[in-house]
Amino acid sequence: MILEIDLPNLTATNALGRRLGRALFPGAIIALVGPLGAGKTHLCRAIAEGLDVPDSGIVTSPTFVLIQEYAGRLPIYHFDAYRLANDRAFLDLGTDEYLEGDGVCLIEWADRVERCLTHDHLRVELSVAGPEHRRAVLRATGPKHEAVLSRLV
Repeated sequence: MILEIDLPNLTATNALGRRLGRALFPGAIIALVGPLGAGKTHLCRAIAEGLDVPDSGIVTSPTFVLIQEYAGRLPIYHFDAYRLANDRAFLDLGTDEYLEGDGVCLIEWADRVERCLTHDHLRVELSVAGPEHRRAVLRATGPKHEAVLSRLV
């Protein structure tokens, strides 16, 4: 299942993220893809709001620490694969335990570690269409994440 969404401003991006966060379930995997400045971390912050993280301001890019954890309705594990050399480096972080756990995994630059992801995940591709304007293409790769997309329509 594929859902294409036009996000003309930050308000629309925030709304999508919050709706997505409210629809997520234990074990959900969100694979974020897009160029620098596309809004991956911004969307993660809004997803955290939808998962009831009390202060979404704590959600920052984990580029240098590689993983950050946040407490919300479900535990959130926020990864950044940008600086990782290969799939092995991602797996060496113990990601298989996170991916198979009961939290929500948000993975920025997921295209760099795509082979490590479980079959059933939600791929969110962001592209820049203007200073605040973004385009999102959401692709569910299995039944659990297809159910998430159907709640967003």
